[in-house]
Amino acid sequence: MRILLWLVLAVLCWPLALVLLVAYPVLWLLLLPFRILGITVDAVFGLLKALLTFPARMLGGMPRR
Repeated sequence: MRILLWLVLAVLCWPLALVLLVAYPVLWLLLLPFRILGITVDAVFGLLKALLTFPARMLGGMPRR
């Protein structure tokens, strides 16, 4: 779908299409550290949630007498 949109843009306004063709990989490389940071922060919060809810899950899972 993106390729078709780019081809339409190339037909309608080819200088803008060429700028986007060059700028997209550069922007992707510039934003890559922020994606890695987001994945890391998400993993840390997942670990904290697992550690904080572990005792409640262990107590809640025990059968009552």
